[in-house]
Amino acid sequence: MRRHRAVVTAAVVLVAALGSAWIRSGPFVGAVQAQGGGLDASLASVLQGAGFTGTMEASLERRLGRSLDTRLVNLGRLLFFDNVLALHEDNACAGCHSPAFGLGDSQTMAIGVQSNQIVGPLRTGPRNQRKAPTVINAAMLPRLMLNGRITAVSGDPFDNSRGFAFPAPEGHLQKFPAGDSRFPTLLSAQGLLPFVSLFEMAGFTGARTRPFFRTMPEFHALDDGRGTRLPNDTNHTDFRDPGFLNEEIRDLVLQKLQKIGGYRLGFADVFGGSRAAGFHIQDWMVGQALAEFQMSLVLADAPIDRFARGDRSAMTDAQKRGALLFFGEAGCVRCHAAGGGSNEMFSDFQVRVLGVPQVLPAGFGPGLGNVVFDGQARTEDFGAEQATGLPSDRYKFRTTPLRNVAIQRAFFHNGAFTRLDDAIGHHLDVAGSIAAYHPGVAGLDPDLRRGPDVPLAVVDPLVQQPTPLSASERNDLLAFVRDGLLDPRARPEHLCHLVPRTVPSGMPVLVFQGC
Repeated sequence: MRRHRAVVTAAVVLVAALGSAWIRSGPFVGAVQAQGGGLDASLASVLQGAGFTGTMEASLERRLGRSLDTRLVNLGRLLFFDNVLALHEDNACAGCHSPAFGLGDSQTMAIGVQSNQIVGPLRTGPRNQRKAPTVINAAMLPRLMLNGRITAVSGDPFDNSRGFAFPAPEGHLQKFPAGDSRFPTLLSAQGLLPFVSLFEMAGFTGARTRPFFRTMPEFHALDDGRGTRLPNDTNHTDFRDPGFLNEEIRDLVLQKLQKIGGYRLGFADVFGGSRAAGFHIQDWMVGQALAEFQMSLVLADAPIDRFARGDRSAMTDAQKRGALLFFGEAGCVRCHAAGGGSNEMFSDFQVRVLGVPQVLPAGFGPGLGNVVFDGQARTEDFGAEQATGLPSDRYKFRTTPLRNVAIQRAFFHNGAFTRLDDAIGHHLDVAGSIAAYHPGVAGLDPDLRRGPDVPLAVVDPLVQQPTPLSASERNDLLAFVRDGLLDPRARPEHLCHLVPRTVPSGMPVLVFQGC
C-alpha cells in the first residue's frame, strides 16, 4: 500500500494523506478494503463509521430549540443588504458576502469601505488582509473567522452556557458572558463585530483627529470625510485597549437605526410587544436579526447528504470513489471531519499551518490597502497569533469547512488560488506549490503581489513531503469535493432573489454582478 499522510489544512480543501499505519488500523479501513463489494456498500459503511448522517440541515431547529422567526429573518436580510450599518455608508454585509458567490467574497482578497459599491469582479477600493468566507451554514460553526479567533467555549455554537471567546476589546470586557440570553448563539454575538471594523464597514472618517491615529499618520490619507465621523476617545470604556471604539461605534449605528421608521417598527414588532410606541433598538437585537437571517441559510442537501440518507443514485461513481479516498486512503477526514463536533461541516475547526503562499495589496493607502500587515516589513499575515499573541500560532488558520466550496471565488484564507484543482495541488505538494507560485498564474488580480514565504520548517510535518496521487485519483477526489459537497441551492440563481429592491434606510442597494 502506498504511504499517505494526513493533510493539515487551514484553507478550503484537504487532499492529503495519512501514514499507512493509521490506514491499516483506522475506523474506515474495513469499508475501504471492501470496495470490491461495490462502491455503494463501501461508502455507506464508511459514512456510518464516520458518524455522518446527512441530516445536518434538519437538525437546525432542534438545536435552536424553536422555529425560525420569519419576521426576524426578514429584518436581518434587510440589514444585511443595507449600507446603514456602515458609518461610511458605502458598504453592507453583502458587500463582502455576495449571493452570486455563495454569499462569500466576490474578491480574492476582500474590499470593504471606500468601494465603488459594485459587488463582483469590477469591485474596486482598498484591500483588507484576507478574503471573506461564506455565511451559508455559518450557524453550524463552533469557531468563526479565518484565523479562528471567535469560538463557542462549549464547542457548540448553539450553547452559551460557558460563554463565547472573543478577542479584545469584547473579550476583555466580557461582552458576551456565559448564559446571557441576549446572545443565545455564537452567530448572534459575532453579528455585532463587522460594522465596528474600520476597514470592513466603519471607515476612517475623522481618523486624523483621533488620538490613536495621531501616532499612525499613514491612516490619515484614508480619511476622506464621508459618512458619519468616528467617535473620539473621551468616552472610551476599555482603558486596556485604547485603539478600539467598538461600543461607541455601535451606539452611533443604533442612533441611525432608531431614526428609521421601518427598522424601529420592525424591531418593535419582534421584541417590543406592547412597548412599540417608545421602543429603542439595542445592539443585541441587531445581532439576533443578522443571526436569524444566516440561520435561514443552512443549506446542506448535497449529493453526499442524500446518499447518506439512502439515495444511492445521488452521487456519481467518480464522486463515490473520491469520497472513499477522502475518508480512507487520502486521510482528508483527519482534518476535515464529518461527524461529531464537526456538525457534518467537513472541518475539525482547529487552526493549522499549511504554508499557503502569502499575498498582499500593492501598497497601503486609498485604493490600495487599509490593513497594516504583520512582520517587520509589514508584508505578512501572522494568522492566529494576532489573537493569541503566541508565536507558536504564527501562520495558523482555521480548517475551512468544505461544504459548497465549489462556489467560492478563491481558496485559502487569502484567496491565494482561484482554481480548486490548484488548491488541491498545494495540499499534495506544499514545497513544490510554493516554489512555483505566481499570483498572476494563480488567477489573482494584478494589484495583488506575493509576500514572503511561510518557512517550510513550521509547516505541519504531515504535509512537508509530497503525497502522490494518480491522475484518476486526483480527478475523483476533485469530483467529490467540488460536486459531491455542493448543495445546488447555493448557486447564484437560487440566492440572488435575496437582494431587496429597496431597504428601509432609503440608501441605494449595492450593485451585484452576476445577479
